[in-house]
Amino acid sequence: MRIARFSIDGNVAFGAVEGEGPAESGGLVLDIIKGIPYTDFELSGTKVPLSKVRLLPPVLPNKVVAIGRNYAEHAAELGNEVPDVPVAFFKPTTSVIGSGDAIEYPSFSNELHHEAELAVVIGRMCREVPRERVKDVIFGYTCANDVTARDAQQREKQWARAKGFDTSCPLGPWVETDMSIAAASDLAIQATVNGEQRQLGRTSDMVRSIEDLVVHITEAMTLLPGDVILTGTPAGVGPLNVGDEVAVTIEGIGTLTNKVIKRG
Repeated sequence: MRIARFSIDGNVAFGAVEGEGPAESGGLVLDIIKGIPYTDFELSGTKVPLSKVRLLPPVLPNKVVAIGRNYAEHAAELGNEVPDVPVAFFKPTTSVIGSGDAIEYPSFSNELHHEAELAVVIGRMCREVPRERVKDVIFGYTCANDVTARDAQQREKQWARAKGFDTSCPLGPWVETDMSIAAASDLAIQATVNGEQRQLGRTSDMVRSIEDLVVHITEAMTLLPGDVILTGTPAGVGPLNVGDEVAVTIEGIGTLTNKVIKRG
């Protein structure tokens, strides 16, 4: 099931996406969910065309935990080694935007990059999750773009500003809940800018698996329903300029599209 979060006539709701095609397809409809999707819920039977609503970030995470250098070719293209342990960092909730929202080019950077990523959405409160139970705490998967001010990342010891500025974490267009860890671990992932392919890889190229990351992160902290794990990006990252449209497409999930605008 594909679960979207949306607004219509000033109201915010979750809905199950029905039909086939991209988010802008006129054939897609939303069956509004009664309640919230992390617990048992019912479909209301009230349906609205997707074209009539504004898609919001599919979740409002308490935290986004991102993993750096989890694809060997990406680490190499930036002159880095694959680390001995996963490199984890946070993106704040204020960085999260949805599909169709604008990425604002930060004033402190002259080198903005796209990073297409598979995002894991947590479905229940969890801590110190054993490997065999990882599947029980995952709600689903969505597309992400770990937008990065590369020049700031290179000159600052911490990545907080480079990867945590407002609008730097597009998520969407929805969460795919009917997908096993095995399936999510071998998906095509790509990024295009103005229709030109920049990144193309497979999630099977990740150095550390989805299970590895959930176990590693929950050794240190409690994850809550709606929290998001970004699993790293394949090779091919590159520049974004004002006016560019960047799209992240992941096989079996969908396409996340955002346009870059000047801040202010």
